[in-house]
Amino acid sequence: METDTLGAAADDGASPAADASPAADDGASPAADDGASPAGGASLDSGGLLGLYEQMAVIRRTEQAAHDLFLAGLVKGTTHLAAGHEAVAVGASAALRPDDYVFATYRGHHHAMARGATPEECLAELMSKGTGLCKAKGGSMHLTKASAGMLGSYAIVGAHLPIAAGAAWSARLRGSGQVAVAFFGDGATNIGAFHEALNIAAVWALPVLFICENNLYMEYTPIGDVTAVANPAADRAPGYGIPADVIDGNDVVVVQEAVAAAAELARSGGGPTVLEALTYRHFGHSRTDPGAYRPAEEVEQWLRRDPLELARARLAAAGVPADSVTAADERAKRTVADAVAAAKAAPGPDPGDALTDVWADGGSAWRT
Repeated sequence: METDTLGAAADDGASPAADASPAADDGASPAADDGASPAGGASLDSGGLLGLYEQMAVIRRTEQAAHDLFLAGLVKGTTHLAAGHEAVAVGASAALRPDDYVFATYRGHHHAMARGATPEECLAELMSKGTGLCKAKGGSMHLTKASAGMLGSYAIVGAHLPIAAGAAWSARLRGSGQVAVAFFGDGATNIGAFHEALNIAAVWALPVLFICENNLYMEYTPIGDVTAVANPAADRAPGYGIPADVIDGNDVVVVQEAVAAAAELARSGGGPTVLEALTYRHFGHSRTDPGAYRPAEEVEQWLRRDPLELARARLAAAGVPADSVTAADERAKRTVADAVAAAKAAPGPDPGDALTDVWADGGSAWRT
């Protein structure tokens, strides 16, 4: 497992289905300043792209740290690592406003950090520490930071899509201009809640984005083996009159551009959009999964399109000095090393907090 150069970790799996193999190197075509709009509008220059690269580097190292801490017996419960998915979270967040709403799955560490959760908060939560993002009440599968609009990671497949539609309905009623974004895996497209959420979002023209992180496997089963259409999210959208696009989920600029356009449409009253971001997880489904069901050649093909490598190619083409990229990597390395040390040293949760935060008022008293 490579940790210092942030290369893809290939020991336990990745491999896209044959009909969804990455397109050689065409997604890595670097575009200096023609891409992205961080924070919901400003154009992305080379400095902004370097910032997105560093954010992805921090996420990658945090996921590697979570892997190592799990193997050391310091993480309670399992983990579903998002190494390989970084460009989806970072690119999308760069296109959103700070007050927009984000909903993620149990594979949601990258979304929590993209929306502002720190590596220390996330790792402390995984280690059941009192300083954790949810004070040890959520663990890996339920990272939440409501103050940053990160309204939860959901372990029930597809369950959060109707909730995201509800958040969008709230924004529309209040006239706030906010959008809600639901991230989900390809497997959720065969769940009833996916279709229910798309239908009501279309009927009410809700300002909601449905972003499928299609890593080609619904846990251990290739999505193509059990789905009637080639693109499980995008090909279903026309049935509800919703615009859709299939994008390179490993290119942070491509993701940012697509999400920025969809968010602008939603804010202007144009309703929902479905984006299907093709990406790939570098680990197995969870820490109990070695990923042996994925062909080695498929793994290698996708690892050559590592989101960090594609971003490096764009930075080089934009004329960013290699030393600046190395410095970003070193900052990411120090940030995560400090986070690991702080999380290890943090105290456990206060038993007195066990029944707090059950209701919105912070308490747990029964109501009738």
